[in-house]
Amino acid sequence: MAQVFSSTICTLGEGPLWHPEEQVLYWFDILGKRLYRSDGTTEQSWDFDEHVSAAGWIDTGVLLIASETSLSEFNTRTGESTFLHPLESDNPVTRSNDGRADPWGGFWIGTMGKNAEPGAGAIYRYYEGRLTRLFDKITVSNAICFAPGGGHAFYTDTRKRKILRVALDDDGYPDGKPDLFVDLSAEGLNPDGAVVDANGNLWVAQWGASRVACYGPDGAFLRAVDVPARQPSCPAFGGPDMSMLYITTAAEGLDPEGKNDGMTFAAPSGTTGQKEHRVIL
Repeated sequence: MAQVFSSTICTLGEGPLWHPEEQVLYWFDILGKRLYRSDGTTEQSWDFDEHVSAAGWIDTGVLLIASETSLSEFNTRTGESTFLHPLESDNPVTRSNDGRADPWGGFWIGTMGKNAEPGAGAIYRYYEGRLTRLFDKITVSNAICFAPGGGHAFYTDTRKRKILRVALDDDGYPDGKPDLFVDLSAEGLNPDGAVVDANGNLWVAQWGASRVACYGPDGAFLRAVDVPARQPSCPAFGGPDMSMLYITTAAEGLDPEGKNDGMTFAAPSGTTGQKEHRVIL
């Protein structure tokens, strides 16, 4: 069972990122428009003017942050943002959602409708100063993560309950059409954020199921970590030896809210995660 890492309640906790140089966890409250940082003892936060949802690390004290309308470089020491690229800034329906850096130093970011409008979202890759749309007509973009060595990327449209896998070419772009990796529709499970460990196992938060489930490289269910909150949203590996699994959750839409809903948790994983890739601008 996962234990409380941060008792701060997020309406929609998301985007946990363990910074390998700073040895701290960053995460977001998307609906609260806030970024959090904690070393397990001291916690701080930054407020934004719009929804923020996902990050990659650029350097010590410097993050790439995906917001409702843009990708920006954010300095955690000064609190200053530097605009990098628009992200559906001409579309008031959508906001950013799940995202993660890839092994080439690019950054994949998904969008979705603010009210989960059907097919309103897409998944993009920001690389070498260009933003390329990879997949479209997605309702709730999630589970963006990468196999060790960069041979494959994974993603899902949560509403379809299917996790897809796509091969990547030598430059980190999709090579061919995605195929089915895990189908959760028969079980009625909702795949949310995901991360891949050093052995190629995929760990996915299952919204509404109070757990993070682990699937082997062949898509077979291996085990699950119980989370004492109803809506786990995304896992991330971290800690000094990359064996701790951090898990964000959400209190959104729960009536009544449980005492743990929206908190952020940590659990020993029994395995080793991949160090998050650096974003190269």
